[in-house]
Amino acid sequence: MATAGFNNELYIQKQSEMIAKRISEFGGKLYLEFGGKLFDDYHASRVLPGFAPDIKLKMLLNMKERVEVVIVINASDIENKKIRSDIGISYDTDVLRLIDAFRDAGLYVGSIVIGRYTGQCSAMQFKERLQRLGMKVYLHYPIEGYPMNVRHVVSPEGLGKNEYIETERPLVVVTAPGPGSGKMATCLSQLYHENLRGIKAGYAKYETFPVWNLPLSHPVNLAYEAATADLNDVNMIDPFHLDAYGRAAVNYNRDVENFPVLQAIFEKIYGECPYKSPTDMGVNMAGFCIENEEAVKKASCEEIIRRYYKTLCDGTKGRNNTEAISKLELVMNRAGVTTDDRSVVAAALKKSEDTDGKPAAALQLPDGRIVTGKTSSLLGPSAAVLLNALKALSGIDKETDVISHSVIEPIQELKTGVLGNHNPRLHSDEVLIALAISAGFDENSALAIKHLSDLRGCEAHSTVILAQSDDGVFRKLGINLTCEPQYTTKKLYHKS
Repeated sequence: MATAGFNNELYIQKQSEMIAKRISEFGGKLYLEFGGKLFDDYHASRVLPGFAPDIKLKMLLNMKERVEVVIVINASDIENKKIRSDIGISYDTDVLRLIDAFRDAGLYVGSIVIGRYTGQCSAMQFKERLQRLGMKVYLHYPIEGYPMNVRHVVSPEGLGKNEYIETERPLVVVTAPGPGSGKMATCLSQLYHENLRGIKAGYAKYETFPVWNLPLSHPVNLAYEAATADLNDVNMIDPFHLDAYGRAAVNYNRDVENFPVLQAIFEKIYGECPYKSPTDMGVNMAGFCIENEEAVKKASCEEIIRRYYKTLCDGTKGRNNTEAISKLELVMNRAGVTTDDRSVVAAALKKSEDTDGKPAAALQLPDGRIVTGKTSSLLGPSAAVLLNALKALSGIDKETDVISHSVIEPIQELKTGVLGNHNPRLHSDEVLIALAISAGFDENSALAIKHLSDLRGCEAHSTVILAQSDDGVFRKLGINLTCEPQYTTKKLYHKS
């Protein structure tokens, strides 16, 4: 488990102060484009050990009386039923989830924007549904030549034709279910309309990565490149910032490429651009809150290797291309890491070798010990390694059964005799249910299950791609799992 290297309290303080400063610099109103995940930011918590996944939400709650949330969704994403792959729900459903999540946390959701609306029936139906639920909904439209044709973009026929969003509070957080939703266009539209009304308002961007005040080749920034290998994002020195201030700052290619156009749009709206570089537009203070540099570097290198394995497995599943794999290999080379640096990999491969090539798994405990799991007649390797890890944490001998055969056998009979499965072995979710049942009458089972929370943040590796049910259990337990890019069998069809 990674040593903590990030100070959450300092982050809340510095981030709140920076945002408050921007609000005052623009005369009391700021549209803050929120990139990435506002809560459950697990990438940040992995590369900045100690970073709480919901710390950005807590930071906003620190100033919640001044905050209003606007959620943007692209009409085409509604029409095409675009899915968030990480949680498996459609973008329009995620808008509802986000509204609930923000409200439950204590943040005010002011309105929803449906962007790039061209009369899509599904988008209008979604608008009507939101309105029945009491939400304010606004329509924004495609703008010909956006963003390059600045003269047309900043005109009544461009940004001017979008509906003006009535906002109430000084900090308007503009967020979305995913990339390409239209957050930037929404902010620019509001700046145009606010300016027409004589209201002073500004724009800033909140992106956690890349961390602008860390070196270009810092593992944290390289881990961001690894995470976005399929998007062709590239970290680079911001040439505008270097020219304006004589200091190096890290940004990424899309922001650098788009800055001249944004600069021209700001000049058209305001008469001048308030920023000299794309880095200037950002408000991220994460780089000032790192307390243990070595811990952060180590964690980031682990993340790079994890991303490499994930991309290899995606390729095996037919979900990726060789370009992303090649890019990750370059990132690993720049970071000076190989798969050999991930200790659970060698342990899992060795266990498989010792069991005649059968699938195996390894898991590293918080104290550094590595336990393994093998394929048996009762358990798959992922279920076995979880049980062995819980035994080790509980001080229970590895040979001691913590699940009664009287519990396992009926489950196996149900799987093969009733549900028609050919494989009687228990998956991870099934073995945890069996363990929970045994805990009702067995002291060892009860002791073992108490240590489930201790697995959060642990590293694990499997010699085969796990079934979706097993993968999901590891994810819910907070275990950082990687897999060799191969299936258990050579069959063409594999159940998820």
